Amino acid sequence: MTWIGSLLVDKPAVTNASPLVFFSRGQQMDLLRHFANRIFVPEPVANEILKKGPEDVTAKALHNTPWLEVVPAVSVPESILDWGLGPGESSVLAFASDHPGTEAIIDDLAGRRCAAYLNIPVRGTLGIVLVAKKRGLIPKARPVMELLIRSGLYLSRSVLEEALKRVGE
Repeated sequence: MTWIGSLLVDKPAVTNASPLVFFSRGQQMDLLRHFANRIFVPEPVANEILKKGPEDVTAKALHNTPWLEVVPAVSVPESILDWGLGPGESSVLAFASDHPGTEAIIDDLAGRRCAAYLNIPVRGTLGIVLVAKKRGLIPKARPVMELLIRSGLYLSRSVLEEALKRVGE
């Protein structure tokens, strides 16, 4: 278990590219840091981010954020390959499957469905923001979500409104 500020965080997470992209573009990377005691980035995900070039905001964040740990890819089992996911989602789910108790951070719907089918704990960008609100890290989730939507996150208004109701907004 790890203490970050006054918060006890006792589980690791492994993330796909899109949450890193949205949080870095929206200058909200600290929300991820407060979510898990360790955040892993499989090499296929890191490579996807880094191919955008060294000046890309997410590539810079990956290089300059010491608590993001790039890890070698693990073998992707057939149970994940059968879903036809991209290399990033597949590597995230394979890592989480290989490391029980690790939560997958994925926004892709098919990836989230695969995780649920395989009983891999999963959460998306919206879920991270809701956790941050519940933990008192941010006073309101709506402004952060609106910022992330302007940064490229696609989220239907009905899903956003329903989620915000869960945290009293």
